[in-house]
Amino acid sequence: MKQLKDIAIEAHGGLDRWRQFEQVSADLVQGGVLWSLKGQAVTLERTNVTVGLKRQWASHAPFGADHRRSRFEPSRVALEADNGTVLEELLEPRASFAGHELQTPWTELQLAYFAGCAMWTYLNMPFLLAWPRLETEELEPWPTDSGDWRRLAVRFPAEIATHSTVQTLYFDGEGLLKRHDYNVEISGNTPGAHIIEDYTEVSGIKLPTKRRIYSRQPDGSFSTEPLVVSIDLSNIRLS
Repeated sequence: MKQLKDIAIEAHGGLDRWRQFEQVSADLVQGGVLWSLKGQAVTLERTNVTVGLKRQWASHAPFGADHRRSRFEPSRVALEADNGTVLEELLEPRASFAGHELQTPWTELQLAYFAGCAMWTYLNMPFLLAWPRLETEELEPWPTDSGDWRRLAVRFPAEIATHSTVQTLYFDGEGLLKRHDYNVEISGNTPGAHIIEDYTEVSGIKLPTKRRIYSRQPDGSFSTEPLVVSIDLSNIRLS
């Protein structure tokens, strides 16, 4: 019997096809209350995001004003001019979030780290399930109005920068990813329920275009108010 992670990878286009590409880019529109809480209401409201598929990096361009762009890697985050000149950088950026809570504001470099870390994880799922040293365990199904969703607990290796070491993925009957739960460690361990919708097919790969993130309760339930983060993607390209 196939494992759930293999079913999910096949449902989204298959690992062989995915490995033909080096990066994915998309036009990005973001909303929700998180950005204002962090003092960064409009910096990444409308931008383009590009993430690597074979190693962990991401970039947002433009990053705010003045034609800047970001460059995220686990051990370094930077803001660059459009010609590549480094304007600011922060080494070992995750350490800078020590003591942060949900309401703690972010610097621009911290925003670049969070956004890069988040979008790299989101755009690489569920193909990250084939990443070396990543561990998975199937959990009991989750009932929904449209039928039970199968669930997978994921434990990330230390070298991957992501929201939390342990996360939970929910898949529908076709094997498509529909929900993604995690705790945002760098923001006071805030628990999130990330709802995933409106799939499109790009170069043989199925990718969602609509994401909505809400505050998750201890029993796994969530309320749609407030909307913590909205993410809408268009013009998705694999190259």
